[in-house]
Amino acid sequence: MELSWLNWLYTAIAWVITHIHNFYSLVLSPDNGLNWALTIVTLTVLMRVLIFPLFLKQMRSSKKMQELAPKVQDLRKRYKNDKQRMNQEVMRTYQEAGANPLGGCLPIVAQFPIFISMFTVLNAMAHGEPRFGMTQQLVDSARAAHIFGAPLPATFFTSSADIQGYGADPVIAKIVLVIFVAVSSLTTFLTVRQSVTRSIAQMPDNPMAQQQKILMYISPLFAVFSLNFPLGLILYWVTTNVWTLGQQHWFYSRNPMPQFDAKGNLMPVETKPGFFARFRKTPPPAPEQPAEPETKIVRQQPTRQPRSKRTGSKKP
Repeated sequence: MELSWLNWLYTAIAWVITHIHNFYSLVLSPDNGLNWALTIVTLTVLMRVLIFPLFLKQMRSSKKMQELAPKVQDLRKRYKNDKQRMNQEVMRTYQEAGANPLGGCLPIVAQFPIFISMFTVLNAMAHGEPRFGMTQQLVDSARAAHIFGAPLPATFFTSSADIQGYGADPVIAKIVLVIFVAVSSLTTFLTVRQSVTRSIAQMPDNPMAQQQKILMYISPLFAVFSLNFPLGLILYWVTTNVWTLGQQHWFYSRNPMPQFDAKGNLMPVETKPGFFARFRKTPPPAPEQPAEPETKIVRQQPTRQPRSKRTGSKKP
């Protein structure tokens, strides 16, 4: 699975792992399983933060496509007998609005090289190979680390003799690995279901809805292949799934589904306040001041004077 043209990324991942591990080694033993678990979780979070702009781009593109759903539906009805013309008009509508139907693939494409790099680096550690700039001391530390009694480089198919060579009980190690694989499968299903449910609710007439449902139920089966992955890589996958669940929930709560009126016009939807806005202190309303009584304006009327005074003539 190693790709030579990604050697620079393998070296970068190994460099980041080394420095994160050295940081946690200031307070934890270098061979401690918690140290290595925190190292992998921290690395995963850093990687997801780096591709967070791609996630936002994906979601914004998806939101635009949902807002264009009534127009696209009309185009499909209008050109239902001309598939080529229909596809051209739909793509033109997306392009004019700045929506990219392939935008949803960006985070997946970005994660794939990272996943390959994590697998390659952890696999090198599992075989005791100090490659990609790693020292033998770091590799030996990873091989000696146990997470809940399972060696970090072990897989479910690792022989009992090799697991004992890591200083672990084979039965306990395989039970822990099965639990991690089950959690990986569950989080994969929840992540896909969250996305598919939202997509179907927004576009119930989507011709791909049935395929999306099938993918939702098939996706956990892909996690079964992780039985052949090192424990460290399974931990990476579980962490990235949990991150994705929280990330999607955050975006969906702040961007509710677009609503349309009977004519297909987009209706304004109130966005929910963010998580931190709930804890932000708002200044209490100022007490109402009693209204001041209106002062009665008294106009000074000139006193009526005798005609002689008004005209300036003397009264005889």
